[in-house]
Amino acid sequence: MQLQEYAIIVAGGSGSRMKSELPKQFIPLLGKPILMHTIEVFHGYSSHCKILVVLPENHLQNWADLCRKHRFEIAHQTVAGGTSRFQSVKNGLSHVDDNESLVAIHDGVRPLVRAEIISASFRLAGLHGSAVAAVRLKESLRVTNKDGTKALDRSSFRLIQTPQTFQYRLIREAYDIVDNSDLTDDASVAEQNGVRISLFEGSYENIKITTPEDLILAEALLRNRLRKKR
Repeated sequence: MQLQEYAIIVAGGSGSRMKSELPKQFIPLLGKPILMHTIEVFHGYSSHCKILVVLPENHLQNWADLCRKHRFEIAHQTVAGGTSRFQSVKNGLSHVDDNESLVAIHDGVRPLVRAEIISASFRLAGLHGSAVAAVRLKESLRVTNKDGTKALDRSSFRLIQTPQTFQYRLIREAYDIVDNSDLTDDASVAEQNGVRISLFEGSYENIKITTPEDLILAEALLRNRLRKKR
């Protein structure tokens, strides 16, 4: 039986590190808001994937206005977020209405995720309960303390990305705790509740746009993709 798939796209960021008054998810990327690109990838992966977009309550009207302006008609449900990412994800999870479903949680400002990454995350989560995108480190790594610095074996470390995908029952139960700022992603929340975290190979192109430099890189990568499609 094919399980229903949901995407919870969390878009609660500000524009502070982008040095922009506009929330970063609304900043234009090749003519339209970053968040629209992200939604398009999930819709392109499967039109049957139910998309929940979690936004700060005071951004909901701005988003509705942008959708009208850009004639953005991909079906999605907006959800008011909370005061933290933890609370926003929890609010999104509360709008999933199928206990036997799979849920991919994704950053709204990772618009360069590919459909095959999304597909792999759902397939592997169905098998293992969790599937978290990650990539190997390219650069050397050192740890610092009061006595100086020490080189670490980078082969033992991974950079964690999204989507982070779970069987719904597992992640919903994991979020039934008090908000903890030490838990910085969904895998950490799930792990604390006893869920074994399975990693799979992400992509170096799947960047999170948080600084002006990231936006420049994202534009270059997206232009390159569009050229290859022609």
